Amino acid sequence: MIAWRCFCCVYPEEQPETRSENKSRDYPWEIYSLKELLQATNNFHQDNKIGEGGFGSVFWGRTSEGVEIAVKRLKTMSAKAEMEFAVEVEILGRVRHKNLLGLRGYYASEDERLIVYDYMPNHSLITHLHGQLAEDCMLDWPRRMRIAIGSAEGLAYLHHEANPHIIHRDIKASNVLIDNEFEAKVADFGFAKLIPEGVTHLTTRVKGTLGYLAPEYAMWGKVSESCDVYSFGILLLEIISAKKPIEKLPGGVKHDIVQWVTPYVQKGAFNHIADLRLKGKFNREQLKSTVMIAMKCTDSNPDNRPSMTEVVEWLDGGVGRRKKEVSYVENTAEEEDEKNKINADLKGLKWKDRV
Repeated sequence: MIAWRCFCCVYPEEQPETRSENKSRDYPWEIYSLKELLQATNNFHQDNKIGEGGFGSVFWGRTSEGVEIAVKRLKTMSAKAEMEFAVEVEILGRVRHKNLLGLRGYYASEDERLIVYDYMPNHSLITHLHGQLAEDCMLDWPRRMRIAIGSAEGLAYLHHEANPHIIHRDIKASNVLIDNEFEAKVADFGFAKLIPEGVTHLTTRVKGTLGYLAPEYAMWGKVSESCDVYSFGILLLEIISAKKPIEKLPGGVKHDIVQWVTPYVQKGAFNHIADLRLKGKFNREQLKSTVMIAMKCTDSNPDNRPSMTEVVEWLDGGVGRRKKEVSYVENTAEEEDEKNKINADLKGLKWKDRV
């Protein structure tokens, strides 16, 4: 990281007009030229803009070879933006996984920072749940489960296989992109933290998005892999229900998604949690098990949360055992037994601390 920061502070007087492959390391990303990215994005034309945030804008482009790309252009050259740019390129240069957004390369000069990614034709998860594609309801139940499992596998890789381990710190629906096969790609590593070997947690300035933050992180700045687990639990409930992490009620009162889900879980009324746009077309048992996984992930005590490896195993097991879609049927003969079992399962989740 130190070497990268030094690089970002020193620039050649003339930037090359063509891109060059990175030969100094084993990472398959490239250093693009500004000319090439201007041509690919039609000079960053507004018609090419596909996203915007506090960091800047993302533009669609097509290279001279015909490859579709997404180019993140930083809005300002502040120290904060510089750090996030450096962190993201450094992190993405370290990792390779089918459920992490691929880095194609970057461009850096005194007054410009550009990161080039693989283009995701199905945009972000938030677009399908709450945005312009929500009414199209392209996310049926199997696709939602595929996205949930893919996101979990990407996080499990960061937590347990990447060296050193990586905490994302900003897991949310807008940071899960979807490819043409509806596979999830975890994106945006500007807030990510590398965890040295043997370190269980770090204390740092709080970054991330309200509604997804683990309590211990939001209140005390204590960050560990379990903070990502909490955020994933919120994301999982969002995928199932299409409810936002925080909803505004009449009178300006805010209600978070865990508070909304909890009464239904305690009653065993899982059908009320599912997105109405699914029209009952989901596997009832799979819905219940997935909600319960989410509740375990969002336990207020980080020690009680599962690892992402466990989450992947649980989600995979649920999908593997129940591939057939069935509609939910209310008032089944086993409903009362299920409610008793569920309430017993939830005793360890410390509801008093959460509701």
